[in-house]
Amino acid sequence: MQDWRIKAESELTGIRIKRDAPMAKLTTFKIGGPLDLLVEPENLDDLRRVLTFCRDQEITWLIIGRGSNLLVRDKGIRGIGIRLAGSFVEWEADETRVTAGAGVILTDLAKGTACLGLTGLEFACGIPGTVGGAVFMNAGAYDGEMSRVITIVEAFDALTMELIRFTSAELEFGYRHSRFQKESKLVVTSLTLQLQRSDPEDANHKITELTCRRENSQPLDMPSAGSVFRRPEGYFVGTLITEAGLRGFAIGGAQVSTKHGGFIVNKGNATAADVLALIKHIQKVIKERAGVELIPEYRIIGEE
Repeated sequence: MQDWRIKAESELTGIRIKRDAPMAKLTTFKIGGPLDLLVEPENLDDLRRVLTFCRDQEITWLIIGRGSNLLVRDKGIRGIGIRLAGSFVEWEADETRVTAGAGVILTDLAKGTACLGLTGLEFACGIPGTVGGAVFMNAGAYDGEMSRVITIVEAFDALTMELIRFTSAELEFGYRHSRFQKESKLVVTSLTLQLQRSDPEDANHKITELTCRRENSQPLDMPSAGSVFRRPEGYFVGTLITEAGLRGFAIGGAQVSTKHGGFIVNKGNATAADVLALIKHIQKVIKERAGVELIPEYRIIGEE
């Protein structure tokens, strides 16, 4: 029995808490051992209480979101996982200015703004994460990325327990990168987007077009964590893997997608160990064949 979990349940009253939450049910990969404690704060005061508890008890914590870019190892995660709820999953539009909580599902926001006749976020219609995760990774697709539409991001500092506002210029955006990847004590809580006015029919047509392109090219019918590797300069990962004859190659329940070489899918019983072994095999083959170092894009966390 972990005494700190009893203390958490006593001190964090009014906040939804779950012990031994299976990460296989909290990630799009459907893989991962148990999380010691899942906590779902619904507002800034809840979040402050959770992070203060973690600081005072010296408990490690992480933000989970939808788990769309996570590979959780088979022994699970020690500490507290935070999934934002309540006011963090709300958004609103004022003319062309959109404000969204970090827990809002990105695809819902993309489709919702399109229905209002706002253009600029359609590229995100198939990215299966939250707004907060999209900021963290500077998510992008189809020649669009978050850095081009974000004007303001608010984040809670777990050291000072204060809310900080960042302009887009302060976020150090790059390819699948933001300042939040190196400042781990900052929790993205909301963002403001500047979109443009459009005909709703045109915006929704673009959503439909991009959705069809994604459905035709990606294995959306099987559990995965999205693109496995960062794109190396001058190359396309899917092409490298396909030309190496690795499509369909499997280790245990983990398989290189037969539809797109840049994805690893869970055939139904994959373990994190299977996925990690497959990643190493792909890296070795591509390095030997093409001289290219492939770097994983997943966040790989948890106990081995």
